[in-house]
Amino acid sequence: MADDLITIFVEEENGERRSIEAPTDVQLSLMELLKASDYPVQATCGGMALCATCHVEVVEGDDSYKEATDPELDMLDTLPEVTDASRLACQMRLADDMDGMVVRILASEEAEY
Repeated sequence: MADDLITIFVEEENGERRSIEAPTDVQLSLMELLKASDYPVQATCGGMALCATCHVEVVEGDDSYKEATDPELDMLDTLPEVTDASRLACQMRLADDMDGMVVRILASEEAEY
């Protein structure tokens, strides 16, 4: 059953990376994993890609994961600070191809919708 576990790394402001092990067999989103791991992700809209309070930047590993959907890109376009690697964590379902992905949380002081 260990095959169903991946490791996601969260890069802190000081550059340190904290690892989180996560199952891929229960259809969790990255947003749900971050909230469960006590990261400051508000997820105001509950994962509907309507608020951007789960905005993350994929620092490493984005080339193997699927691209953002149009609704996600539309929401990201409303943010003041977006990067080419910006994603909404609520739209990223945990999957085997995310193993080793490194993300930085950008939502904490941005979206207050």
